[in-house]
Amino acid sequence: MKILLLEDEQMLSEAISEYLVALGHRVMTCYDGSEALVCVQGENFDLLILDINVPGIDGLDLLEQLHVLKIRPPAIYISALADIEGISRAYDLGCYDYLKKPFHLKELSLRIDKVMQNCLIPQSHTRLSKSYAYDASTSTLLCDNVTHPLSKRQLQIIDLLARNRGRVVDFDQFRTYIWDDEYVDNATIRAEVSRLNKSLKEDFIQNIRALGYMIDIPRSV
Repeated sequence: MKILLLEDEQMLSEAISEYLVALGHRVMTCYDGSEALVCVQGENFDLLILDINVPGIDGLDLLEQLHVLKIRPPAIYISALADIEGISRAYDLGCYDYLKKPFHLKELSLRIDKVMQNCLIPQSHTRLSKSYAYDASTSTLLCDNVTHPLSKRQLQIIDLLARNRGRVVDFDQFRTYIWDDEYVDNATIRAEVSRLNKSLKEDFIQNIRALGYMIDIPRSV
């Protein structure tokens, strides 16, 4: 799992990072919320581990700004904050879990395992909704672990959205990835996505007005 860790206490940051790397994760560390915002905009992360009281943008404002940008990887907060209003705001912003400092590193790994179980496992599968998952290794859409038949183009749409889960896919990306840079107008793309939506049992493809489409990351399944 690729993890971004935002923690301004250097010793704690190094301890968490070393522990997670030893478990097989890839970890990028940031000590400043503004730096973390730039990193998350530039790279795809499977999980964010965020302290709240950090220099620059605090951990709560960071997640809020990412949501405005339609970037929504699951997030676990680690904080000494005991204020119920702050904790409530964290959950209102869609954080996956909250871990109060001090904590055992094993406890953090258990919370991460829960995220992996609910959102990311098996590794070749991408969870799209409560019932749906996409198996990138076989280009198969699954509904309750049963193959949901789709046309080739519909599978390409699912593949594109699943690979960019949590991010808006704009119309130019659709043209490049699905129509091989052949020009098709936005109405044609909308019609194709509409036909796909009608074939699904759950409505998990979001229409982001005037921009494109996205599949959000389920908070829990």
